[in-house]
Amino acid sequence: MNKLKLVMVGNGMAGVRTLEELLKLAPDLYEITVFGAEPHPNYNRILLSPVLAGEQSFDDIVLNGLDWYEQHGIDLRLGRKVVSIDRKKRVVIADDGSSAQYDRLILATGSNPFILPVPGNRLEGVIAYRDIADTEQMMQAARTHSHAVVIGGGLLGLEAANGLRQRGMDVTVVHLADWLLERQLDKTAGELLKQALEARGIRFRLSEQTDELLDYGTGRVCAVQFKGGDVIPADLVVMAAGVRPNTELAEKAGIPCNRGIQVDDCLQTYDPRVYAVGECANHRGIAYGLVAPLFEQAKVCANHLAMLGTARYQGSVISTKLKVTGIDLFSAGDFMGGDDTETITLSDPIGSVYKKLVIKDDVLVGGCLYGDTLDGSWYFQQICGGADISGVRDHLMFGKASIEAAGIRAAGLSASEGAARA
Repeated sequence: MNKLKLVMVGNGMAGVRTLEELLKLAPDLYEITVFGAEPHPNYNRILLSPVLAGEQSFDDIVLNGLDWYEQHGIDLRLGRKVVSIDRKKRVVIADDGSSAQYDRLILATGSNPFILPVPGNRLEGVIAYRDIADTEQMMQAARTHSHAVVIGGGLLGLEAANGLRQRGMDVTVVHLADWLLERQLDKTAGELLKQALEARGIRFRLSEQTDELLDYGTGRVCAVQFKGGDVIPADLVVMAAGVRPNTELAEKAGIPCNRGIQVDDCLQTYDPRVYAVGECANHRGIAYGLVAPLFEQAKVCANHLAMLGTARYQGSVISTKLKVTGIDLFSAGDFMGGDDTETITLSDPIGSVYKKLVIKDDVLVGGCLYGDTLDGSWYFQQICGGADISGVRDHLMFGKASIEAAGIRAAGLSASEGAARA
């Protein structure tokens, strides 16, 4: 029997995880072709920062080497960007003129870095930070230049800043918000992180807006000018100010998009032969950028491609566990809180530990941890489970071990039951 043809556009973490899950369920169902715009096999983008810092090599972060594709009979076409989809003929066409027929198509096109629309954003020395090519450019610049400015105080921006500082550059991080990692941390934790990074020699300009990148007639960026008129030197500018789902290909093919390729609970698009997973997909109004939700999507998508049809993706409860330049951070749920919530906090500035738990109607609804994240996963289970914590309030801040040591068992608040609920 002839195999069905499966084509995947994109060779990143979410897409390849979908193939891994599919091969477990139905290893002989499809003849698989993968188009990757980069000239590399699948690698772990999360570990680009250790490569930048000189702690790992590119080979160390490859997830699926060329032998993996060969072993599974996958036709891997690297360095080829798909430029069009003919949905009537069910064929994709790449920029080199090559094409592939499909019965099912996975769009795993990821996201594109947001480049600030300011004068000078196309000068030499102005780069984004999304892939290994960007990382190599930054490493090269660090060998020959001194002053780096990173625009964006999110995770990628801070990792870029730390890596460039470790390579000997003078680094300033420019951030529009009042504190770092404002989507993952509250203001107190953000300030602690800033102080820790300042101790490593990184400078910060918070609540600051970039007005123009200057080259003084050289063709290469030389300085950054802010809205208030201040100017600081910069012979390397790294844009890490967010990403946008890469929907261009889907839009050209007439597939509905709105801040991502719109998918249902099966990860199918408007065209039932076409699926989308990862950062390019918009599910119930949300485009996820963290690895855990993308891998959950991959599992569901694979289930339907395997024609089992038993899985549904209903969205993800977000928790963020990060290690920013060696500093452990965790947040989940409504960690900011509000007028209808109460908070319990523990602050140990000398030990560089800060914990904040948010409670609403005797239920843990959010948490933010800095420095000590040992109980992060357990807190996340309780947030998902919605257990009544009224009987353990005095011990809650000290985590699972404290509650167990006290011999308290409150309203389903146990590790096993919390996990089951989650």
